[in-house]
Amino acid sequence: MASVKELKKDIDYLVFEVISDCFTVMTVKTEEKSEDLSLIVADAVKLRNNLVARANHPDGKDNPALVKAHYRQLREDLVKGADLLFDRISKVVKK
Repeated sequence: MASVKELKKDIDYLVFEVISDCFTVMTVKTEEKSEDLSLIVADAVKLRNNLVARANHPDGKDNPALVKAHYRQLREDLVKGADLLFDRISKVVKK
């Protein structure tokens, strides 16, 4: 299993990629889409804070199987959350 430190780096990387894409779209497109993109950035920050808090406080610290399942679920939530945010960016750009 990868370390918690590496997991938190992955969380930061994916969330900051979402935020970077939002800012790129904001600079390229006019201000008509900036409100929608600002909401996506806010949701990305909430996702990051939630995932980091969950990474710092795993469920069932005494049971290694529960801890492993907790971090597996955390990784899945990271990928799903980032994918949903990228989909939202795509929909805003297509408008």
